[in-house]
Amino acid sequence: MDLARFTRLDETAWRVEPRGAMRVPAIIYADADLIGQMDDKVYEQAVNVAALPGIVQACYVMPDAHWGYGFPIGGVAAFDADQGGVVSAGGVGFDISCGVRTLLTGLSIADITPVKTSLADSLFRQIPAGVGSTGAITLDPPEMDAMLTGGAAWAVERGWGEARDLERIEETGMMAGAQPACVSARARERQRREMGTLGSGNHYLEVQAIVEILDADVARAFGLALNEVVVTIHCGSRGLGHQIGSEYLKDMAITAKAAGIELPDRELACAPIKSEVGQRYLGAMRAATNCALANREILGHYARRVFSHFFPGCDLRLLFDVSHNTCKAEPHVLGGRRRELFVHRKGATRAFGPGHADLPAVLRPVGQPVLIGGSMGTGSYILVGEAGSEQKAFSSACHGAGRALSRHAALKQWSGRKIVDDLASEGILIRSPSTRGVAEEAPGAYKDVGAVVAAAEHAGLARRVARLKPVICIKG
Repeated sequence: MDLARFTRLDETAWRVEPRGAMRVPAIIYADADLIGQMDDKVYEQAVNVAALPGIVQACYVMPDAHWGYGFPIGGVAAFDADQGGVVSAGGVGFDISCGVRTLLTGLSIADITPVKTSLADSLFRQIPAGVGSTGAITLDPPEMDAMLTGGAAWAVERGWGEARDLERIEETGMMAGAQPACVSARARERQRREMGTLGSGNHYLEVQAIVEILDADVARAFGLALNEVVVTIHCGSRGLGHQIGSEYLKDMAITAKAAGIELPDRELACAPIKSEVGQRYLGAMRAATNCALANREILGHYARRVFSHFFPGCDLRLLFDVSHNTCKAEPHVLGGRRRELFVHRKGATRAFGPGHADLPAVLRPVGQPVLIGGSMGTGSYILVGEAGSEQKAFSSACHGAGRALSRHAALKQWSGRKIVDDLASEGILIRSPSTRGVAEEAPGAYKDVGAVVAAAEHAGLARRVARLKPVICIKG
């Protein structure tokens, strides 16, 4: 990427001045190496997003950004409905409410080492993973509606989770405003047997070791300790979310044209928030968010069941569960005035700072856990939201390492079988139904997650608390 096109604000903030159809600037948070690695499409897409109606303050791009559909992955943009603001399915992504949850085991590495292989095998048997994977749960129409409305609370009510989890889940496990009637029959059919499944791509369940504490006070508040083990789950709304995204993009292309919105890119198809299509999409998107929250709650229940078999009495406590493909109606202060904004985060994590009213009381003094997934061979991070992040990017941070190579390019460079063997020699056990999928997700296909989170911290978006190393990875 040509850095001459930016005004450099500081070591990790780069601004594209408004020009042409841009209504606001675009700001990329990254150090010089990371922004240099980003493809030109990130720049083009950020500029295009900055031209959408009703956008406020700026289009923001996170340090892990790469090219996406319409919006860059790692893109954040907020819209004011009262100023003709729009909602865009491309600004949420196809895997609606894809997100991460981390559970604390209270076990040490020494505890799991003697049973590591058996534990990996058992998790692989119990956690359905892979393209088109289906589980033991089948939803009839009334149960589908109940799930789309109730989210994680629905799962808990049916015995697939614990009530104490709910306060530590974004939206307390149930996003209000869901409208199951706005979800098509095809989307419902795709999800009928996919609850409690990981899916494919970069989704995973990992057993991880805490190998470095970077903020002792926050780590203590979060319950993190050196050499202890956590379980992290990364997945979303599966076929239902993808179907909703695909269908509403078509509707939005028609609506945008009828509303006289000139799209800089057809992939930015959108609808005015107050339009009929805009409201229908928000209702369906919120239902898909509940689907993802329920899905991760069920997977957490399965993980608890496996761990209790190997370690009777083991109590997996939820640290937090947060999404990174959403559009949320949130109050934010702009120009000294509190306004309701529709914040799109695509491949970007909500990162509320200390004192935020929407955080559970136990976490409010320190801030929200921000869960950052790395590649299966390099590690992940737990961050904490910073108070200043609201003004910098509507309380948002990065969501992972970010791809450096496409899946197609990764397949040309790596063999899935060799990756599995190489990682096993490093003490990382991979279990996956697809060696092709492993190759597509090769560690070398991703950016340096350490550099990404360091840039996020330097930019004031979120602060590093702990570094995690994978021990077992169940990969879709």
